[in-house]
Amino acid sequence: MTIAEPTRGTDLFRDILRNPPALLGAVLALFSVFVVLFGPTIASQNPYDILTLDLLDAYKPPIGWTGSDPRFPLGTDGQGRDVLSSIFYGARSSAFIAVGATLAAMTIGTAIGIAAGWFGGWLDAVVMRIADVQLSFPSMLIALFLMSAVGNGADKVMVSLTAVGWVVYARTVRGATLSEARRDYVAAARVAGLPDFAILRQHILPNVLTPVIVLATIQVGTFILIEASLSFLGVGVPITEPSLGLLIKNGFDVLFSGLWWVSVFPGLMIMAMVFGINLLGDFLRDALNPRLR
Repeated sequence: MTIAEPTRGTDLFRDILRNPPALLGAVLALFSVFVVLFGPTIASQNPYDILTLDLLDAYKPPIGWTGSDPRFPLGTDGQGRDVLSSIFYGARSSAFIAVGATLAAMTIGTAIGIAAGWFGGWLDAVVMRIADVQLSFPSMLIALFLMSAVGNGADKVMVSLTAVGWVVYARTVRGATLSEARRDYVAAARVAGLPDFAILRQHILPNVLTPVIVLATIQVGTFILIEASLSFLGVGVPITEPSLGLLIKNGFDVLFSGLWWVSVFPGLMIMAMVFGINLLGDFLRDALNPRLR
């Protein structure tokens, strides 16, 4: 009888349990996933349905403060919207935008990086010069410029974030492709007569995915912050749609008037999401690094 060897997934799970920062990151990430997937379902109201709002409920404080209402555990904003329900809806919108943009940037950047590293020549030169120019500017500045040019909208935010994020994948994958292309197994595949596309799909792509996964994990958190910043500045998601950045903006003007909960709780939600994702990303970066195994 043989005993099955533990899989890499089992090893990762065990390593997370033994690593306090990674465990905290996993807990925060799972909490964020739960809020994104099920939050709007368990919300006490749809804060973006005007028929459910009552101005008499405006600026109710959180439970535990004088004048609070049990219906609104985290209080309400100036339109009588439940802050907790608003966070549920805003977190889903912000997460979907960030994840969608990350997947698009990852796909585009990986494809361009593999092509540049494999074929080289003018394609490699053009891609790298574009990447150099774009990386010389802050991502937030580029996203702000693009949104100012195309206008508000969740879909436009996603496109802008994709345009901002693809270059990091292209540079990383291009370098990994150059390294893998010099391996003996690639030379053997060429001798065997495999076409370029088959070599890239069967051999190169699987071996460059590890840094891509790490980059994608961390980039989701970065995109959540950028989307929130754009919405806070008024050039991201329109006010008729949910966004954590808009929730913070709505409470900013009354933040120092004693109505702190309107913006503080959405800010804490952003912090939990980004902090958890970054901790998990740092763990994956080390765990998937063959030099540290």
